[in-house]
Amino acid sequence: MAMNPPLACCTAPHAHWPLPFTLPGVVLVSNRFDPKALVPDDFVRAGITPPASIQRSVAKRQAEFLAGRLCARTALQQLAAIDHVPAIGEDRAPLWPPGISGSISHGTGWAGAVVARHSDWQGLGLDMETLLGEERATRLAGEILTPAELARMDPAQASLTVTLTFSIKESLFKALYPIVGKRFYFEHAEVMEWDTSGRARMRLLTDLSQRWCHGVEIEGQFGLHDDHLLSLIAIPHRHDAPV
Repeated sequence: MAMNPPLACCTAPHAHWPLPFTLPGVVLVSNRFDPKALVPDDFVRAGITPPASIQRSVAKRQAEFLAGRLCARTALQQLAAIDHVPAIGEDRAPLWPPGISGSISHGTGWAGAVVARHSDWQGLGLDMETLLGEERATRLAGEILTPAELARMDPAQASLTVTLTFSIKESLFKALYPIVGKRFYFEHAEVMEWDTSGRARMRLLTDLSQRWCHGVEIEGQFGLHDDHLLSLIAIPHRHDAPV
């Protein structure tokens, strides 16, 4: 496929694995972007037509949309030679090609997309967050953590604990929402444990479907990159063994 010319606001997407545990059949692509460098013809040069809602947005939203869709298109090309830019669905989630699971995320100056064949992984959720400062993390803990999570939190690790809990619950929602078709929130899942290797174990606190019900446990992973945290939830096609 022909390469698009370099863009003013984004670096070229590249495939790599910035998380501690590789997953077979999963492709992760990321890039860097700078909203201040966005120029009017970046979308044209990228060969991506922004939806009306993005055209009306501020430069930051336009740049992160463009960067994320570039990553998604590159990931789909590498996974299955599919040239596709996911549109925005009515529920604001990306619309992936038939047979594909995927997720897009963006943090400060970073965007990424993860994709896999649905026959291998039925749900993927990727999230990038900037680490909260200790003071802000302590202040927000009661809004993000369940009572049990609060009781287990080491005050000396408030920044990491609160940021991780927020991020991995975002990833869980992105992975499960396409499967169950039902929205859920921070209080509907609990991070039971995590360790410095990058593993995290979660438990649902609500019934989302007959299969995904209260008490079901799900594993995820996360990695730290300077002042950012990246988390991933991947639900295998055989849903009795979440990763």
